[in-house]
Amino acid sequence: MIALLIASSSALMVSLVGTRYLVPWLQARGVGQPIRLDGPQGHITKAGTPTMGGVAVVSAAVVGYVVSHLRAETVFTRSGIVLICTVIGAGAVGLVDDWIKVSRERNLGLNKKAKLFGLLAVGIGFAVASVWWVDIPTAITFSRLGSNSLQIPAGVWVLWAVLIVLCASNAVNFTDGLDGLAAGASTVAFTAFVVVGYWTFRHGIAYDVKHPLDLAIVAAAMAGACAGFLWWNAPPARIFMGDTGSLSIGTAMAGLAMLLHVDLLLPIIGGLYVIETASVILQIGSFRLLGRRLFRMAPMHHHLELGGWPETTVLIRLWVVNSLFVAIALGVYYADFLSLDLVELPSGSL
Repeated sequence: MIALLIASSSALMVSLVGTRYLVPWLQARGVGQPIRLDGPQGHITKAGTPTMGGVAVVSAAVVGYVVSHLRAETVFTRSGIVLICTVIGAGAVGLVDDWIKVSRERNLGLNKKAKLFGLLAVGIGFAVASVWWVDIPTAITFSRLGSNSLQIPAGVWVLWAVLIVLCASNAVNFTDGLDGLAAGASTVAFTAFVVVGYWTFRHGIAYDVKHPLDLAIVAAAMAGACAGFLWWNAPPARIFMGDTGSLSIGTAMAGLAMLLHVDLLLPIIGGLYVIETASVILQIGSFRLLGRRLFRMAPMHHHLELGGWPETTVLIRLWVVNSLFVAIALGVYYADFLSLDLVELPSGSL
């Protein structure tokens, strides 16, 4: 528990203080976010706001993770190292994308193929390392290994893990369109992973997860980093996280879900991201098939804005929706625990 507190508090302070100094540093170098001209008119005034704030999020998470291991009782594990390196890799892809946007002064960074290739490389690296270095069981799971999981070959699991990484990273990227929306929602989501990781650690063999405490520490560091960044990203935002932040955050959630064996619980924990992504898919599909749009603008948060909701109203209400999804996910996770036949578990496993 102390390691979790150290990780979250260290990451929060590094993100809070680091972002404070990152803002003027980026402003001095003209690193400002281009705004899409066809977006909500209220966003035009945000043009030029410093971006690449995800650098502070990723850096703070890494510092929080490392500092929490300075105590003799806490050791680095293969699961934690793989996940942290994967987060850094996704952040690097996002950083290149953000840099192209600001250097060319347009709201388009890497082309779709280049961005996909970068995320594929990160996802494949994570999946291969998880199977052949961490040696985790290969199964599609809901809340634990066991009766509610489907064992699959290692090669198929690699493809499954890569798909989850691609979906989660892009889902958070779609959601990052309002001041504080992705940062606030992600803080709550990562807190849920802290609970899952620590609960798994406390109940050991009932879940059969490798290095659950270290994974909980990574989640705590990410939660603290997002919370610290939110201080400066809250409306009106003084800095945006950019793809550097959104891609690394989404990848971190995907990695935590896969390594903690809650793959199919991820869409509930990230219910808000699912809604935002679904709105984009439905909008594109409707326009191409029917020649008309279902929403005023996608993702969903823009539709609500154009419907007359003030930005802060949209933000707070979507935070509430996100928190409800997280509460449901934790409730389902705990209900599954209660369904376990504790008599059949080895003595001392709980």
